[in-house]
Amino acid sequence: MLTLLTDFGSHDVYVGVMKGVIACINPKVTIVDLTHEIPSQDIAAARFCLMNAYPYFPQGTVHVAVVDPGVGSARRAIALQMPHFTLVGPDNGLFSGVLSPENPILAAVELSNSDYWRTPDPSTTFHGRDIFAPVGAHLSKGVPLEDLGPAIDPRTLVTLDLPQCQWQNQEIVGCIQYIDRFGNLITNIPASLVMGKLGSVGVGDRMIPGGNTYSDAPKGGPVALVGSHGWVEIAINGGNASYTLQLAVGATVRVRLS
Repeated sequence: MLTLLTDFGSHDVYVGVMKGVIACINPKVTIVDLTHEIPSQDIAAARFCLMNAYPYFPQGTVHVAVVDPGVGSARRAIALQMPHFTLVGPDNGLFSGVLSPENPILAAVELSNSDYWRTPDPSTTFHGRDIFAPVGAHLSKGVPLEDLGPAIDPRTLVTLDLPQCQWQNQEIVGCIQYIDRFGNLITNIPASLVMGKLGSVGVGDRMIPGGNTYSDAPKGGPVALVGSHGWVEIAINGGNASYTLQLAVGATVRVRLS
């Protein structure tokens, strides 16, 4: 299986072209679209979406992720072998949400072997088509990672320096790390920290009551809860929390336990 995650949208043919390239190399591979609606060049949003999607796929899946504002520059094109899957994409921090001591990199290479590209003279603006899609397809056919290019030190990979949540004055202080299409404000505070005792969430001068479901708030009212992704989020029952509360990614939130 091979997944695709991009910021290409559906208006243009870019995603379809990548699928065509993959099919020419491995017509039998199953392709799953994680999303192509990442906000343009938003590496942090891509990081969040990939981090919350990869655990639901079978062993051996190849994840091709292309949100690449540095395409054509000196940024590296890479592939990472993980214990149960492989990552393919730009070295710009997109994969940093997946990496952890519990999910170690087994091998990392720079994609410099043009034998596995679509062409030895790739476009400087569309590495998704000319490098990442064909490399992902070759990997799905069993090509060894080491054939794709020289090994690189995983410690040299680019990471996103996102704020970490922490305890302050008996509160868990974090921030909004992602906003989904419903306008739900997803924080960087994991469910494991609230331990089922989510009392309220403070944003600015406002306190949002905790609950278990969206309908725990009256229609149009705010509620804080743990979402299906395992993070504390703020929602509006039947509405858009980002619009109603006028909050954006990076805004500080404070969680109080009951």
